Amino acid sequence: MLEISVHDPSDDDVRALLTRHLDFANEMSPTEHVHALDVERLRDPSITFVGARLDGRLVGVGAMRALDPTHGELKSMHTAAEARGQGVGRSVVEHLLSLARSRSYCRVSLETGSGPAFEPAWQLYRSVGFVACEPFGEYTSNPFSRCMTLALT
Repeated sequence: MLEISVHDPSDDDVRALLTRHLDFANEMSPTEHVHALDVERLRDPSITFVGARLDGRLVGVGAMRALDPTHGELKSMHTAAEARGQGVGRSVVEHLLSLARSRSYCRVSLETGSGPAFEPAWQLYRSVGFVACEPFGEYTSNPFSRCMTLALT
C-alpha cells in the first residue's frame, strides 16, 4: 500500500532520490534553467516536503511551497524510475493538492522542463486540471521551462 507523509528531505533514502531528481534535471536542461531544489532549500519553512513509500520503500517525493496566503507551488516532484507507471506521481500530486485546499489556496502553479523527457509530467499535470500559464515568481519565458497552473476555486 502506498503511504504519503511529511518527510525530512535530509533522510538518507530521500537524499538519494533527490540526487536522482537533480541529476535528471541537469541532464535534460541547461544549468541556468534547472529550478529543482536541493536538500537544504527544501528545508525552508515555506515548504512542506512529502515522500511516498510503497511497502516501506521510498518511491516518490514532492513538495508544496507557499508563494503567498492563496497561492502554492508544486516543487520537487519525482518518482523513482522503477516505480513509474504505477500511479505514484498522481498520488503525490493529489496529496499535495489536498494540502493546498486545506490551506485555502485559490491556485497552485508549477514549473517543469520542456522537451520529450518531460512529456509524462505534462500529461500527469494536465490530467488533474493544470493548464499552461505565463511564468510566475522567479521563472522566465524561455525554451527550457513550462509553467502551468490550476485554479482551486
